[in-house]
Amino acid sequence: MTTTVSKPTFLQSLLAGGSAGTAVDLLFYPIDTIKTRLQSPQGFARAGGFKGIYKGVGSVGVGSAPGAAVFFATYDTLKNSSPLPAHLQPVTHMLAASTAEVAACLVRVPTEVIKTRAQTSTYGHGQSSLSAAKFVLSGDGWKGFYRGFGSTIMREIPFTSIQFPLYELLKARLSLLVHRKPLYAHEAAVCGSIAGGVAAALTTPLDVLKTRVMLDMRDPTKVKLPSLPARLQGVYKTEGVRALFAGVVPRTLWISAGGAVFLGVYEWVVVGLMSYT
Repeated sequence: MTTTVSKPTFLQSLLAGGSAGTAVDLLFYPIDTIKTRLQSPQGFARAGGFKGIYKGVGSVGVGSAPGAAVFFATYDTLKNSSPLPAHLQPVTHMLAASTAEVAACLVRVPTEVIKTRAQTSTYGHGQSSLSAAKFVLSGDGWKGFYRGFGSTIMREIPFTSIQFPLYELLKARLSLLVHRKPLYAHEAAVCGSIAGGVAAALTTPLDVLKTRVMLDMRDPTKVKLPSLPARLQGVYKTEGVRALFAGVVPRTLWISAGGAVFLGVYEWVVVGLMSYT
């Protein structure tokens, strides 16, 4: 039976998003480490191989909850207050998700920089997240924490523009099939898994670009760094198409499984919070 459901408040979205972000990042961190090392220009083995796959996890513990909380609070607010008509819902979801991702990246990118460099042993073996953060600060100043911000946005906006409209579409179709709304958490998780996997596979070249930028140790004040399109073209010319899709299998598996956990936990927590109001 279909029921009318209320919409989550800003605080409920914030809390549920934080819970979802922490759960998925901590659970699937080893797969993300392997993916990042596969994309590293120094090669998988020299970047650490299968050793220390939780290296840099401290930065995720600090940044994942706030980043995901900001994303969902922004996404739900914009989605629920959109002036666009119902037949343009995919556009609403796309715009809301893209804006939310930019807001989330302001929180997430500094922890991504630290995590990526710790995962690939860029500063040598045995470096903790705190040591990596101090090295970034001493070498590049505060702006060093936002190295790769542009490439991250370039990756995340196409990703979310695919993932969330597809997620909302799958949820709507499944609701019609089961004659129930909202869906159970495990049903939303299946929709999130499919949407995340499709978006991950299609945007892998942009993820490779983001990783390469964050691992670039050259000083931008002394050397003119290539533009993002030039970097992408350089990878293609020197390393081929395979390099652009390096890590596509672990990335797709990780985000597909992560999408299930991320969106499943979010739906479970937000419905739980709403039931107490």
